[in-house]
Amino acid sequence: MARFSHQPAAVWAVLLACVVAFMGIGLVDPILPIIADGLHASPSQVELLFTSYFAIIGVSNLAAGWVSSRIGAKNTMLLGLALVIVCSAAAGASSSVGTVVAFRAGWGLGIALFVSTSMSTIVGSARGGVATAVILFESALGIGIASGPLVGGLLGGIGWRIPFFGVAVLMALSFVSVATGVGRTAPAARSERISLGAPLRALAERRLLAGAVIALLYNFGFFMLLAYTPLPLDLGVHELGAVFFGWGVLVALGAIFCAPALTARLPLLPLLAAAFAMLAVDLLIIGLGIHDKGVMIVAIIASGLVLGIANAVLSNLLLGLSSADTSIAASGTNFVRFAGGAIAPFLAGKLSEHVSAEAPLYVGAASVAIGVVLIGACAPLLSGARAVRPTEDAETAEAWELELVG
Repeated sequence: MARFSHQPAAVWAVLLACVVAFMGIGLVDPILPIIADGLHASPSQVELLFTSYFAIIGVSNLAAGWVSSRIGAKNTMLLGLALVIVCSAAAGASSSVGTVVAFRAGWGLGIALFVSTSMSTIVGSARGGVATAVILFESALGIGIASGPLVGGLLGGIGWRIPFFGVAVLMALSFVSVATGVGRTAPAARSERISLGAPLRALAERRLLAGAVIALLYNFGFFMLLAYTPLPLDLGVHELGAVFFGWGVLVALGAIFCAPALTARLPLLPLLAAAFAMLAVDLLIIGLGIHDKGVMIVAIIASGLVLGIANAVLSNLLLGLSSADTSIAASGTNFVRFAGGAIAPFLAGKLSEHVSAEAPLYVGAASVAIGVVLIGACAPLLSGARAVRPTEDAETAEAWELELVG
């Protein structure tokens, strides 16, 4: 325990910023209904809050390495935090759903720049090696994901704008802590700088591309659940915050404790297929129980454990697929997989408007089920993947962090 608690100020400065950054993933969940009411927005319009956020994160993954290798990790983190401060405050001050969506996209760019460099900074400063750094990061990730809906619910009870202003204030504190607590980091040497096209070139490797498509199908189901279910659940802002807080706690427990224990005992591909199958069944249950709040709440919270396990196991698989530099391969797969997070919310809104309230859940379940089939069909291609453990170097740890966020 001492090796986790006795860390330099730079580590705690970055971890604090990580917690606040990851709050943004679920922060808007509890306030989606009141944003829709306050701005007179349709379901598909309000779902663009997720679409713009994840679309920009996906595209920005291609550029984050290019930026950090030229201006240094600390400056990249500060640039990302500054963007989040400005864009979250501007979103809170907006008077139309279109401007909120636009500033949420800028928020996504800031998160991508910050996240892409935070783990390498932690690894470079933490006592106890890469393994300790990754555990510290995963803890910050879990706290952020779990607390985002809770904070959104509590502040959203005052008004839908308040959570956005709250993030701006917290990120401003994080900016100060990183600026004062993290030492200067130099840019990479010219010969070591990352090109914009490197992540896309990595996807030319067939098994990495297959893994990225499987990840896209998974993210499609993940974000059908996360981004859409607050609308048909039709609870008050505090109740929604409590439901997704419970969901987030189980996501964190699944990723931090359950997944490592399972991957140490079971082959990756069968374990991943089983997790996908359980997620598909869970989405079907939510769809079938769309008019029963009790069924929806239990199924949503329970899905957190499955999602936490699936996300970590999928990340483990992806990191063992490419012969390219691990951080470059992670950027390429994140570019593909975040397409699922970008498309799913907007499609969910359209399906709910024009087909039925349960249709988005059935489409999400079908997407994940196709993922199960693809895992089986691509097993010969993927079976050579090694189970990656983040215990070797900062580069591998950074890639591990990027995949966990995805």
